[in-house]
Amino acid sequence: MHGPDSTHDPALRSWVESANVPGCDFPIQNLPFGRFRTHGSEPWRIGVAIGDQILDLKLASELCPWPARVSVWLEPLAAGDLNTFMALGTRPRRAMRAALSAALADRSDQGPFLELCLVPQAQAQMSLPCQISNYTDFFTGVHHATTVGKLFRPDNPLLPNYRWVPIAYHGRASSVVVSGTHIRRPNGQYKPQEQDEPIFGPTRRLDYELELGVLVGTGNALGMAKTMAQAEEDWFGMVLLNDWSARDVQSWEYQPLGPFLAKSFASTVSPWVVTREALEPFRQPFVRADGEPAPLPYLDADDNRERGAIDVQLEVQLQSRAMRERGQEPVRLSQSNFRDAYWTVAQMLAHHTVNGCNLQAGDLLGTGTLSGPQPEQGGSLLELSAGGWHPVILPGGETRSFLLDGDRVILRAWCERRGARRIGFGECAGLVEPALPWPPLL
Repeated sequence: MHGPDSTHDPALRSWVESANVPGCDFPIQNLPFGRFRTHGSEPWRIGVAIGDQILDLKLASELCPWPARVSVWLEPLAAGDLNTFMALGTRPRRAMRAALSAALADRSDQGPFLELCLVPQAQAQMSLPCQISNYTDFFTGVHHATTVGKLFRPDNPLLPNYRWVPIAYHGRASSVVVSGTHIRRPNGQYKPQEQDEPIFGPTRRLDYELELGVLVGTGNALGMAKTMAQAEEDWFGMVLLNDWSARDVQSWEYQPLGPFLAKSFASTVSPWVVTREALEPFRQPFVRADGEPAPLPYLDADDNRERGAIDVQLEVQLQSRAMRERGQEPVRLSQSNFRDAYWTVAQMLAHHTVNGCNLQAGDLLGTGTLSGPQPEQGGSLLELSAGGWHPVILPGGETRSFLLDGDRVILRAWCERRGARRIGFGECAGLVEPALPWPPLL
């Protein structure tokens, strides 16, 4: 691990004034990557969020002088291809961050050139930040696993393998969508408790899941596993992830092979990738509670114990249709922290490859629902409503056991500590639309 460097200096300021506003998600210490365009007929290109602006890297490569090596690394970014840049590895990623930080810093010689390369975020259309060919969702949130386990197995909430294996299932990459995409309530088969046979129709128990997503950097060849040290070096960055879930469909279909249609209809990610380097000041020791077993050797390393955890604060907000009509802001439902996860990013990556499975640049790994230790810190409505038995009360007297049509769910995340500049992830939002009729209208 490399640790903080001059790009993390909390005193560093940018000539982009909005990046210097206290509490800004995208100060110069962050510099996340995203893919955008300003109108539908132009090609997608890669940009860097700075304050309320986007630095267009295509224009920046054309209009601004750069060192020769940086110019080469800018080529795939200028072409809108984040995956190729991600596959270059740690050294180019760190060097590009240093070059962008210097160029965007106050009194930079490159500032007059780059002023011509800024696009207001409010005028940009965002897409998925990269091509996501594969998606795997882990189950690292031990508090979520315990709470949900108690709903079904009160005397034995965690299955015996949980403390030894980073549990995961392979999800559907084709239905991963960017923040702001409306989510259609899915149809499916499920069995109400009061009935002897299953029925088909729109899910009655639509839920969100508060997660982080890890984007793979360099990947690995088929048959070649990553060590913990390689896994730690090779991940590129993080996004917010909402793994929407149809709980009634899930409970009917998940045995014996796990989630299927209950999850595959949509997963939403935030548009900006906060890089591994931006998160360096917020690394913490990875410590498990007393009595927990030590990981097996292939999942253990000195660096992972010393700095494997990441202090990322997370929250869920909800705004109902009635709240929007009354002009009310979204209400916070819960807050939690990634440092409470049972497994680290490096452990997820190392375990995923230990059998020789080949990961590719841009592959998405979900952390699983990140709940806190207290009941009010549940990362899903399934937890907050105790399986639907104790509805959550919203402003104006509305209640929610599960999501209704017209509900807008917003996930947010940020990192802050004394001696470092706060950085944020932006938002990951989706609005629930009614299910389509069945059979489909022609």
